[in-house]
Amino acid sequence: MNDFISFKGVHKRYGNYNVLTDFDLTVRHGEKVTLIGPSGSGKSTVLRILMTLEPFQEGAVTLDGLSYHEPGGKPPFLASEKHLRTVRGNVGMVFQSFNLFPHMSVMRNLMEAPMSVLGLKRHEAEERAMTLLSMVGMQAKAQSFPGQLSGGQQQRVAIARALAMRPKVLLFDEPTSALDPELVGEVLSVIRSLAAEHDLTMLLVTHEMRFAREVSDRVCFFDGGRIVEQGPPEQIFSAPEHPRTRSFLSSILEGAR
Repeated sequence: MNDFISFKGVHKRYGNYNVLTDFDLTVRHGEKVTLIGPSGSGKSTVLRILMTLEPFQEGAVTLDGLSYHEPGGKPPFLASEKHLRTVRGNVGMVFQSFNLFPHMSVMRNLMEAPMSVLGLKRHEAEERAMTLLSMVGMQAKAQSFPGQLSGGQQQRVAIARALAMRPKVLLFDEPTSALDPELVGEVLSVIRSLAAEHDLTMLLVTHEMRFAREVSDRVCFFDGGRIVEQGPPEQIFSAPEHPRTRSFLSSILEGAR
C-alpha cells in the first residue's frame, strides 16, 4: 500500500535553529496518528507544513501523491500559491485558538469557504453546514456568533468548519489546550466520535495522554526534531523502549496526579 502522507529527509530551520532534522514520517490512508513530546520538539511544525503554513528547506513532502513543491523548485520549498491551493484543498486544520471569524454567525463560518473556494451554491452550503453542526451537537447555535459561545462550543464549531471543506486529512494542533478543564471532555468526545465513525486520516498533537491512547492507531514520540520512538498506543504507553520516551511519559503522568 502506498503511503498517503510522506515526509522524507525534511529539514525545517528558523535561522540557525533546527526544528526538524532529516525528518521522516509516513501515514497510511485512514490512519489516526498522534504526535506527543515536549514543547518545541517539532510536532506542531509537522502539521503546519502539511497545512502549507510553513515552508521547509530540504527534503520532500507528499499528500495522496501530490508534492508540496513543484518540479524544478528551489529551496525553501514553498510552491506557487496556485499549487499550494490545490494541496491545501485536501487538508483541514483545527487550531488551539479556534480561529473562527468573529463577525460571522456560526452558520456563515461554515458556509464561507465551501461557497467561495469550492463554488457550492448557498442552499448546498447551508445543507452541508447544518449536517456538520448536527454531527458536533451545535445545530441549535447556528445563528449565534462566536463571542456568544463557550470555548468548548467554539472548538466544536471549528471542527465542523474544517470538515465543511471535505478534506482528506484532518489536523488537530492541541485542540483542547486553550479550554477550561471542564470543557475539554466535550471536544475530545467529538474528536473521538470522528475517529471511530469516519474514514478520515487524522494527525493530532495533544498532551491528553489518555485520549491519545484511546483514539490513536499509532503514537509517535518527538524529541529534538525527530521521531525517537513510535508504535501502537499500548506499546508506547505501557512498555516504551526508549529512555527519553519513558522519562517524558513519567513526568507527564506524574504531573497529572
